Amino acid sequence: MKPRIEPRIAIAGMSIESSTFSPHRSGWEAFTLRRGDELVAHHPFLAAGSPLREAAAWEGVLHARALPGGTVLREVYESVREEIVAGLRAAAGAGTPFDGVLLDIHGAMSVEGYDDAEADLAAAVRAAVGPDALVSAATDLHGNVTRELATALDLITCYRTAPHVDVAETRERAAANLLERLAGGGRPKKAWVQVPVLLPGEKTSTRDEPAASIWAAVADAAATEGVLDAAVWVGYAWADEPRSRAAVVVTGDDEATILREAERLAAMYWDAREKFTFAAPAGTYEACLPAALLAPERPFFLSDSGDNPTAGGAGDVTWTLHRLLAEPAFARPRAEGGLDVVYASLPDAEAARTVAEAWTALGPGVTVDVLAGARVDAVHAGPVRLRGVVESLVEDDPVAGTVAVVRCGGVRVILTERRKPYHREADFTAVGIDPRAADVVVVKIGYLEPVLHAMAADWRLMLTPGGVDQDLQRLPYRRLERPVFPLDAFDGEVTLRAELV
Repeated sequence: MKPRIEPRIAIAGMSIESSTFSPHRSGWEAFTLRRGDELVAHHPFLAAGSPLREAAAWEGVLHARALPGGTVLREVYESVREEIVAGLRAAAGAGTPFDGVLLDIHGAMSVEGYDDAEADLAAAVRAAVGPDALVSAATDLHGNVTRELATALDLITCYRTAPHVDVAETRERAAANLLERLAGGGRPKKAWVQVPVLLPGEKTSTRDEPAASIWAAVADAAATEGVLDAAVWVGYAWADEPRSRAAVVVTGDDEATILREAERLAAMYWDAREKFTFAAPAGTYEACLPAALLAPERPFFLSDSGDNPTAGGAGDVTWTLHRLLAEPAFARPRAEGGLDVVYASLPDAEAARTVAEAWTALGPGVTVDVLAGARVDAVHAGPVRLRGVVESLVEDDPVAGTVAVVRCGGVRVILTERRKPYHREADFTAVGIDPRAADVVVVKIGYLEPVLHAMAADWRLMLTPGGVDQDLQRLPYRRLERPVFPLDAFDGEVTLRAELV
């Protein structure tokens, strides 16, 4: 029998960002499941021959990942949790218990019947591997970190960029921290403090101040002697749960240092609370549209932010599209004296199938007349009538399924079978659209992802309604622990005292 490689590390987790203000529910269809070697191979830093891969025996148990959406069905979460726990316990039962767990979670997973699903999962993992194993979590900076979650874990870190360009780096750091502590030093100390601030991610882009300086200070804190890691979480604004707010965790061996650094970062965040602004000029649809109409350079991007599927929106809110189709400037394409507009996108499986059938029967250029959208979220507007020419059809998009481009006057609507974010230029060119040649591109997103940001001659963030409404004052919070800025006023000083957990 081959000698056992030390240490033995499991990879597991469940990751989704889920809005409780969206009527969407995330079931099995939302999740991609990975197990065994496929899960290990999903991490580039564990490629064969890499230093981290050679340093331990890595075993994939189960990871479930989904595009942000609505609250997760309870039976789905509990089934995933039970399989993870069973896999961890089976190893112990076979006499080869895991020495550590790399836990990949988000921090903003809402589950029916749970107030803190990630803490529940972490506690279940802890119980399964026992008190001697170390558990290291990698999370999104838009997650929530409660005392219960921080206590159940030995190590926790999060992204330091928004938009997130350090996802793989963060997971690698969580793995490297775990290996370092397994090799010597054991369980570190953790200083935790919550900050009563709840902001949308679109106000905390690390491309801009004050977030840029705060997350630079996070890196500085992590490099301080006696500190292993430091992290600041924005929190998730679209979950009406008691836990939603900013948090700081600093991990290390020097108790006084980690407490001091945690309080320093928390104070920086609190002191900057009124300086956070949207990553672009923001306003209502009515306020942003004139800038798009009159822009001297193209393309001009508009964010339909209230229904952003990558923040948890249902994706099929039609409020903005109704207005675009009624806008006189968009009634005709550029060739006929109007403007060329791209709208990305509108999911509706039934409408997409109907359009595909028409294309198959009559070929390119077929005229269709279908109702689409508002199948899931009809709170803000009903289905929209798409009466126009089908310009292209793709039936095998790995995310969206069937995708049709329907031109209604000057507006080309990307109609999809399933929700899909349009964040890359290739997403558009795959269906025959050159976004650089458009006058106006409307995307269901908050701040523009790097590719779109580089492409845009200018842009505006529209404060549109939906399950991830950027205007938090309009959201019907009922269970959020109060007070929290900016929803509430604070009289006097706020004490931000870190505690060891």
